[in-house]
Amino acid sequence: MKGLKDKVAIITGSGQGIGKATALLFAKEGATVIVAEYNKDTGEAVATEINEAGGEGRFVQVDIADRESVQALISDVVETNGSIDILVNNAGVIKDNTLEKMTDEEFDRVISVNLRGTYICTKEAADIMCNQSSGVILNAASVVALYGNFGQTNYVASKAGVIGMTKVWARELGKYGIRVNAVAPGFISTDMIKDIPENVIEMMLKKIPLRRMGQIEEVASVYAWLASDDASYVTGTVINVDGGVVV
Repeated sequence: MKGLKDKVAIITGSGQGIGKATALLFAKEGATVIVAEYNKDTGEAVATEINEAGGEGRFVQVDIADRESVQALISDVVETNGSIDILVNNAGVIKDNTLEKMTDEEFDRVISVNLRGTYICTKEAADIMCNQSSGVILNAASVVALYGNFGQTNYVASKAGVIGMTKVWARELGKYGIRVNAVAPGFISTDMIKDIPENVIEMMLKKIPLRRMGQIEEVASVYAWLASDDASYVTGTVINVDGGVVV
């Protein structure tokens, strides 16, 4: 992958799942990875795994919904690593419920983390990238933002908002040499699906043309490509990694 070596990449929510796979892949490709994670145990574990494999990884605890916490993260990275070349806004939460049963607290929490958190991280990192006249910002969307999903009013709203912000930021930041793109995963095999009944999983698989769930590494590889120089003329786009479920 051209252009990841020696780049400084912040990956939020990289203590597990897609974020972890992305952090490990970026490190393997030569990037210095900041494991920006709220959970101290998982964040430190991923950073340790990167370093033991011969890469460069460092854990920094952050709550992306809190501006002061994000500002502390950005200051730490600039002071320690000198620059921020890549930001992957991967962190997110799910609190599913039907519209009838959803509480304001459930709605607000998902919007606060998934949408506002992505906004805060991007705003703080973009200031650094604009001064550098370079940078890559990658946002975690979802295919449900494109077609909706039962019981996910808050999550769908947050991810649809992320797609919208991605396109706005690509327009606004392009003149500074900053590319902004989003990745929209479909049905991916992560810990988040472990409690889904088997019959529901079988029903979902029938809707996927490739007839299987995606793997976290398959999403990570798209992030890596978008962050690399191989995608130097790609901005403002959303790439679905969904096995064809949205065609």
